[in-house]
Amino acid sequence: MTRKNSNSEKTADVVLIGAGIMSATLGMLLKELQPDITIEIFERLDVAAAESSDAWNNAGTGHSAFCELNYTPQLADGSVETAKAVAIAESFEVSKQFWSFLIENNLVGSPETFIKSIPHISFVWGEKNVEFLKERYAKLQESLLFQGMSYSEDPKQLKEWMPLVMDQRDPAEKVAATRMTLGTDVNFGALTRMMFNHLQKKENVNMHFHHEVKKLKQKNGLWEVKVKDETTGDKRVVKAKFVFIGAGGGSLPLLEKSDIPEGKGFGGFPVSGQWLKCINPDVIAEHDAKVYGKASVGAPPMSVPHLDTRMIDGKRALLFGPYAGFSTRFLKHGSLMDLPLSIKVNNIRPMISAGLDNLPLTKYLINQVRQSPEDRMEALREYLPTAKMEDWELETAGQRVQVIKKDEEHGGILEFGTEVVTAADGSIAALLGASPGASTAVSIMITLMERCFGDKVKSPEWQTKLKQMIPSYGQLLSNNVEMTKEIRSNTTETLNLQATG
Repeated sequence: MTRKNSNSEKTADVVLIGAGIMSATLGMLLKELQPDITIEIFERLDVAAAESSDAWNNAGTGHSAFCELNYTPQLADGSVETAKAVAIAESFEVSKQFWSFLIENNLVGSPETFIKSIPHISFVWGEKNVEFLKERYAKLQESLLFQGMSYSEDPKQLKEWMPLVMDQRDPAEKVAATRMTLGTDVNFGALTRMMFNHLQKKENVNMHFHHEVKKLKQKNGLWEVKVKDETTGDKRVVKAKFVFIGAGGGSLPLLEKSDIPEGKGFGGFPVSGQWLKCINPDVIAEHDAKVYGKASVGAPPMSVPHLDTRMIDGKRALLFGPYAGFSTRFLKHGSLMDLPLSIKVNNIRPMISAGLDNLPLTKYLINQVRQSPEDRMEALREYLPTAKMEDWELETAGQRVQVIKKDEEHGGILEFGTEVVTAADGSIAALLGASPGASTAVSIMITLMERCFGDKVKSPEWQTKLKQMIPSYGQLLSNNVEMTKEIRSNTTETLNLQATG
């Protein structure tokens, strides 16, 4: 049945596309900073946080760079680069401050519903890897944010930290680990849904599920956002002063539809994932840590293997992976045509160049797709020697779309991380990319506001409020011993976390 288009038009201050952690965070920040702001939220699925923000889809929770070795690459001379790890740790502290503000002001539920303490452990074996971890530990100790980290090569100590990982391991094997008790497990799906539940109760905020954005066009200083109600088939236009495209893997096609010059030349490379999920309660109960190792040669950064204890929907879970794969979908619930339809005249050269420069990655992904159950178990047994096939089942994770961008030297480069693309006039912004995304959402959204709401951010009213929400706003914790100590103490208490030690 054909349905006619709705002629009704609505004007909003802000349109948020996608109901994930990024849109929820930006919506909460803006509503606190300007209570009379009008916000329209559109989500193509029937529930919030069903894609990358969902606990089963998210490749990493509580990313604070304590244990993720891909954030501390080893350079050609053997030294370890820690700048990215320090920046991520700093951003995660900003997130914890904002979440503490939400708790203290009863804007979300109790902290136990979305965050818990759990040790973050980096584990390696082999002489060269042990040397790398020792160097990484020494270098990280130069930063305030990593003080409290422990290092050990003693198998007895490591068995106390992670008994399942050390059980029946070759005693002659050279091993090492670092441990940070300040680590956390964060259920971003639960947090996202709580923030949206709060926003929906506020005046002038409307949330629309099962609505897909079809067109974006700027006209007379406003964005005309054409949306389709997938339930009824009705289409309508919402006019907005500002649009945020926070649709995960779906952001690139929408950025292309906006036709802003700043969005030209971007491409996307989708990487899918799978977990091995433990189904034996006895095994789940024996492991209590996030244990990260080193990625295989050629593996994308989000495929760093880890044996990961999580709390999902109030239950303890144990996952291993992720195993990478390839799909042309940009979203878990997307279309196989997502990748082909994203190729445009302005991005075909960067995409071809990035593809040619990343042939080892392509080969790695093909090999991952071809893995048998026995191959996956072999990888698991490197971290859990006593693993039995009957205790584990395969679970499909979410899609990640890595950013491909223009580069003068190479034509195009594949970037692992997040990229905020904003129009020159600050009227529209899109978030592309993946890890460490969710954990650094607050910092990313503050950077976005500084670009797109610059005058308001600089105003005394917004500055005062920002410092209430994020006490360290405008300062670096890594340069201030007293402030770091005070803020960590406050967030640890408010979020009911375990202090480092």
